[in-house]
Amino acid sequence: MTTTPSPPTVAPAGPGVTDQTFARHGAADNARLGWFVDGLAAALAAAGYEPRDAPGPDVQVVLHTVDLDRPRPYRRRHAPTFVVAIAAVPVRPEDRLRAGYPVLVRALANVVVLVSDDPPAAHFVTLEQGTTTIEHDRDDGAFFARVFEQLAPLASSRLVIANEFRPDLEPALRDGDEQTRQIERAGARLDALHLLPNPFPIEELLSARDLRHVKLLYGIGGLSYGNLSARRQPPADSGNGPEYWMSASGVDKAHLREVGRDVLLVRGYDPGRDAMILAVPPDVTPNRVSVDAIEHWMIYREHPAVGAIVHVHAWIDGTTATEIAYPCGTLELADAVAGLVRQAPDPSRAVVGQRRHGLTITGCDLDDVFERIDGRIVPQVPMD
Repeated sequence: MTTTPSPPTVAPAGPGVTDQTFARHGAADNARLGWFVDGLAAALAAAGYEPRDAPGPDVQVVLHTVDLDRPRPYRRRHAPTFVVAIAAVPVRPEDRLRAGYPVLVRALANVVVLVSDDPPAAHFVTLEQGTTTIEHDRDDGAFFARVFEQLAPLASSRLVIANEFRPDLEPALRDGDEQTRQIERAGARLDALHLLPNPFPIEELLSARDLRHVKLLYGIGGLSYGNLSARRQPPADSGNGPEYWMSASGVDKAHLREVGRDVLLVRGYDPGRDAMILAVPPDVTPNRVSVDAIEHWMIYREHPAVGAIVHVHAWIDGTTATEIAYPCGTLELADAVAGLVRQAPDPSRAVVGQRRHGLTITGCDLDDVFERIDGRIVPQVPMD
């Protein structure tokens, strides 16, 4: 029996926004909060960002003031809009991640800034669980310049999160191959090494409506961390560049078994739409591929000797890291990581860091990666 494939489907990324524009949203009902929003707005304006009277679909940066205990979501229309949730905290948080991450998720923001008093400080938490603090040094101008320097590269980064699913995966690959079995074993090894942080329970923090909104905007099926990929042999290359299997977004990385849901075949990248092209079985409703797919694509394209890539939220002492903690799934992060791999003595066996986030490790295959990190890796990523 012959099955006619259905047309390709594309998970949208949304059109671009107007560069260097910003708007405020929400009320600053706290004196310290008002001081911070005013200061950050002035820093944005001084850097050439044009203020808008109200946020809209074409505004690049939204300063979204929220209540710490009841943060209201900002439901943007397009993923490129960068939302900074800003909340006042009564005291300095001992655990920035625990204090800020629920606010970040509930506000549907890209980053949250917790503003504390005595002395003033700005505590940042990102979607990738990165944290940092900027202390006030008695000079408002210098303080807000540093806050702007922290936010500007993130706000201007370009997401590559669209997926084009082509239901044309060859029947011989629909149950996987040796590479997918390597990925399954590697995911189990990450779990055995306690290198798979528990997924953050966003389902417990968000309504069904907001959860759908997050998945659409960020291209994620949930917040599970780490990913694995393996170049498919043969062929090493397709007309659109490298071809490789990669773990899906938001799935349990310890059980990567089903093609199309747990592991997907990346067949290319369409720069005109910032979309990853994926071949999937015609009878499967696929998950999105990991948001780091564009980073892996760049590395495989440039280095034919790289046969596998592992990304973990862990660290190895002495690792060279990216200078800026760009968001996952952005061209800027992919470029930065690919640049460090290029500079490594042997790009096919590189270990490079993503600042305040984790490691990207290349190898000739997944077994090679695990042999080299055995006994060297620690779960704690430096945050400052």
